[in-house]
Amino acid sequence: MKFDIQTRLAHNLKRLRKNLNLTQFELAEKANISEAMVKSIELSLAWPSDKTLSQLSEALNVDVINFFLPTNTESFINSSLFSNIKDIVTENYNEYLQTILSEIKI
Repeated sequence: MKFDIQTRLAHNLKRLRKNLNLTQFELAEKANISEAMVKSIELSLAWPSDKTLSQLSEALNVDVINFFLPTNTESFINSSLFSNIKDIVTENYNEYLQTILSEIKI
């Protein structure tokens, strides 16, 4: 089986959703996206937009980076390396959002 970033996203999204005892439908409602989109992401059939990733992370109350971490991450999450990666990803994501927001202002 091919393992790539999309497969990792699918696995982590499903795991995070199930940890909160949410159905795909319930997550979709919380994230304000379609149930079909949640299903497609979890089956590695669709790649979510930045907005969708943000909505999912907010609905699950996790940082976006959690969707892309290796599946066995408990010790990694508590490490300083994770903290550094999280800071870098957060900074880059925030810069990206600010760029997009500045471009759409009229």
